[in-house]
Amino acid sequence: MKIVIAEKPSVARELAKVFGATTKRDGYIEGKGYSFTWAFGHLLQLAPPQEYGFIGWRRQHLPMLPKKFKLSVRKIKTKDGLIEDPSVRKQLDIIKKLFDEATEIIVATDAGREGELIFRYIYYYLKCKKPFKRLWISSQTDEAIKEGFRNLKPGTDYDTLFNSAHCRSESDWLVGMNATQALSIAAGNRTVLSLGRVQTPTLAMICARYIESKNFVPKLFYQLSILLDKDGQQFKAMSVASFDKKEDAEALFEKIQDVNSGFPLGALIKDVESKPRKEPPPLLHDLSSIQQEANKKKGYTADQTLSILQSLYEGKLISYPRTGSRYIGDDVFAGIPKLIDQLKGHPDFGKSAEFLSTVPLNKRSVNAKKVTDHHAILPTGEVPYHLSSDKQAVYDMIVGRMLEAFHKECIKELTKITIESGSEFVANGTVIRAAGWRSVLNDPEEDSKSEESLSLPKVKKEELLPILEKALVEKQTKPKPLYNEASLLKALETSGKEIEDEELRYAMKDSGLGTPATRASIIETLITREYIRREKRNLVPSDKGLAVYEVVKDQMIAQAELTGQWEKRLEEIRSGASVSEFKEEITTYTRTITEQLLACGVSIMEKSPA
Repeated sequence: MKIVIAEKPSVARELAKVFGATTKRDGYIEGKGYSFTWAFGHLLQLAPPQEYGFIGWRRQHLPMLPKKFKLSVRKIKTKDGLIEDPSVRKQLDIIKKLFDEATEIIVATDAGREGELIFRYIYYYLKCKKPFKRLWISSQTDEAIKEGFRNLKPGTDYDTLFNSAHCRSESDWLVGMNATQALSIAAGNRTVLSLGRVQTPTLAMICARYIESKNFVPKLFYQLSILLDKDGQQFKAMSVASFDKKEDAEALFEKIQDVNSGFPLGALIKDVESKPRKEPPPLLHDLSSIQQEANKKKGYTADQTLSILQSLYEGKLISYPRTGSRYIGDDVFAGIPKLIDQLKGHPDFGKSAEFLSTVPLNKRSVNAKKVTDHHAILPTGEVPYHLSSDKQAVYDMIVGRMLEAFHKECIKELTKITIESGSEFVANGTVIRAAGWRSVLNDPEEDSKSEESLSLPKVKKEELLPILEKALVEKQTKPKPLYNEASLLKALETSGKEIEDEELRYAMKDSGLGTPATRASIIETLITREYIRREKRNLVPSDKGLAVYEVVKDQMIAQAELTGQWEKRLEEIRSGASVSEFKEEITTYTRTITEQLLACGVSIMEKSPA
């Protein structure tokens, strides 16, 4: 009997259906020589401190550094405390029986780091020694499943993926358990103050931005503006200089040609610069970028978007969503024209699909070397029926982005007019000459309301134009906006560095905070811990979160860049880098942060909430 193990029952049912296995048993489905069983996500986890003899939260136990980590059955809370989840124990017993009978074990958990960890923990906990094969697919369509089963991979091909996942799991335990106990002990054990390898630098970013905004003192400054006329088309220009003092601005204001003095007195065109600019189409979506778009456009949380994507994936409508790649290989690109053809009758995307079928497709998103475990998120070509409004919205974002990504560049003309009238003024404008990819969704640019997006008239150097109005404009400096989920996800990609360039940000993805698949849960964890809350669309720290931040902000555990380096190391382990070196470094790091946190007792007693 071939035993197939999936990550959850719904996936096992879909796999069984493809093979025509229909006999339902307790904990598995069988038929056609196969048995399809399942986990419920993580059935096993690294054992808690008490299972290594660290009973109670005591200073003398720290740092807790188990020589060898143990696996423990997932627990549930009851009135008698934490106990083994009986449903998990029952399913593990069923899996063991099936593994014992198996002629072949096929791993069909999600094809990624967490999916590999879920299976391997079960495999090692049950002390199974049988070789296994890996199903590695990027979509749940029947054809993809059949193709995947025809091309099963040796389980050993994914040993380094497991090593990376296991090192991540152990490092999260070491940092989280020790830092949480150290900080809570330093605070007099009055409350649990949870810290984590990724959660704490993320909290630090949110708190630092909030404090910066709260303490920001707006500063007034002044600029001059003039309204000009060219053959009936009016446009505005702003002074190049800005002034801290109003009287300086007023003095210059008087020098502007009097609007009532009449033509030919007015403004002199000193220079006109017009240059075309090609704006490449955006890259295809990975998990992080679709979460950002869904938050900006629909206000969905990262967690909501991930849940919607998982549902679309299991419904065979999109490819694997927990990907960190925004590229596809040439093999996948070969199927793109067919996907586009299927959209020709679409009420919103039909026109773009028709156009793309007549031109060579843009290959900016095609680069096999930049594809990691899975390629970028794409529709599968399966026709969606009766989707809920939120699923339809996210599905349309994926389809729309596919059309944008393979479309023509957007051609703009950027114009800068320099004007003299008592002072130097500038008018900037942008005219779209060929919309290209921007025609797909007809989305205006984010800065479309700015003065730079204005359409300017044709003017010539040395030309004099009448000034219809002049004004002294009072402005004030603004703080950086508070983080919302979209901007935080973007910042987590680069460990807080502000990088706008799409490809440069992508190049830094291996040293970001967390991974695309874990960032939603980091945000939810901080909310569950009552460290942050959602206010409208912003993420705002609570008093408790701010108190923790005040204590840890200058310490190693709060440094985003350092945590980003650990993430990079975990990626390197996937490529075969040394596991023992990483473990030594994490152990040293754990000792350091534990000492730092235990030493901050006096200040935290004052700052931590009761």
